[in-house]
Amino acid sequence: MRKPPVRVDAVLVQAVIAAALSFAHLHDLAVAASQDGWKAWAYPVSVDLLLVAAWKRLRSGESKAAGWSWFLVALAASLGANIATAGLLDLSNVPPWLRVLVAGWPAAAFLGGTLLAHDPAPDRAAVIAESDVIDAPAPAPEEQHEVEPPVRARTPELVAEPAPPSPPADHVPAALITHARKVATEHHTRTGAPIDTATLRARLGVPAPLAEAIATHLT
Repeated sequence: MRKPPVRVDAVLVQAVIAAALSFAHLHDLAVAASQDGWKAWAYPVSVDLLLVAAWKRLRSGESKAAGWSWFLVALAASLGANIATAGLLDLSNVPPWLRVLVAGWPAAAFLGGTLLAHDPAPDRAAVIAESDVIDAPAPAPEEQHEVEPPVRARTPELVAEPAPPSPPADHVPAALITHARKVATEHHTRTGAPIDTATLRARLGVPAPLAEAIATHLT
């Protein structure tokens, strides 16, 4: 099976050519402003990186004002270098104000890149609303009613036995009472109301008589 021929994107080729020309113009302008050596190559890199950072912020949809502001700043620096090196400026005698702009560009590029690299702070109102939803009290579990089986006539052996009496309050284990106090405190903090016996029984998973005996220690 033959592989399809490689297709060249004309727009991408044009973008690469334009970027190379702009890179060269920025380099030439930096050299003319006495920023020679490796510094002359760092200037066009900083301009292109600031353009990419601003473009990414615009694509993210967050804080578009900052993205557009720094995009226009970087675009003005690139466009200004293209115009300055097109014969409208004597590169052998660069004016002082242009030297000041070229020398101050690294600080501006560093500030813009730092601001664009960090996401904006989240909306405080949205954070508070989300925390209120998370901390909302959970609904109390519904009381489950036990359905006793019907008593059949003439069959005394099938009559339900009475529920066992509640254990004395003094015989409730201390560890269980301590745990019940923690559950009651957490319920009061979350709902603002004292815990009832049915909820206590559901939370502890104990029979109703034992839950009533524990409740006497919580009052």
